[in-house]
Amino acid sequence: MVSEIQNKCRILVVQNHAEARAGLPEELRALGHDVVTTCARDEALARKDFDQFDLIVSDLDDQETSHAEVVEAFKLGVTSSRSRRVAAELHDIIEKTLFFRIHRANATERPTDVREKIDLELPSDLTLMNAVLEYLLDRVDKLGLVKTEQSNLFVALDEAFVNAVKHGNRNDPAKLLRVTAELSAHEAIFTVEDEGDGFDVREIPDPTDPANLFKSSGRGVLLIYNIMDEVEYSERGNRLKMVKRPETGTPIS
Repeated sequence: MVSEIQNKCRILVVQNHAEARAGLPEELRALGHDVVTTCARDEALARKDFDQFDLIVSDLDDQETSHAEVVEAFKLGVTSSRSRRVAAELHDIIEKTLFFRIHRANATERPTDVREKIDLELPSDLTLMNAVLEYLLDRVDKLGLVKTEQSNLFVALDEAFVNAVKHGNRNDPAKLLRVTAELSAHEAIFTVEDEGDGFDVREIPDPTDPANLFKSSGRGVLLIYNIMDEVEYSERGNRLKMVKRPETGTPIS
């Protein structure tokens, strides 16, 4: 969904597998990015320039990291890496991450007492989704809910849109996608509804188990669960409600 990235970015790769740590940086450098590597998360966190990286790619195969810490990493905007198994998807996520962070780096003054509701009705056309994402993230930015250039919020929304168009409406241009956003500085509620047949939501794997993130089925849904604070499907399975709140519990100034 995202066009090729042209801007040079500074990327930190945290990967305890030497083979993957060598391969991924080479691919990123070939795209023109400045890449720094480290083999341990504590070393990365200790860097004085940690906050100066545009993107941090971290391996989830860290035996010293608990499941809770892995899930929290997704919420805080750390992109996962297991290049031997999901190389194509990793490249896509990295490209989307850099695209949105590059284009959203300059924050403006944000009001804290404004509530906004957005209702969109769209055809099942993935080429429109970039513009929709840009619009919604711009509204989130202005209300100060999260710093979108440091958040994986766009990944969750992108996955929700793609699932609704491809798997819900099955790319049928006659079927509509309905998107609702209720936004404030304290909470964002997104609803994505398709006109498909839905699915049995009881079949969704446990979103708290990081191992499920690397299964071929339902990975997008699990990413949504791990990025958002609340996720709820309708009984039919064709309407998805997602809630995002500031990590600190207070609006970001």
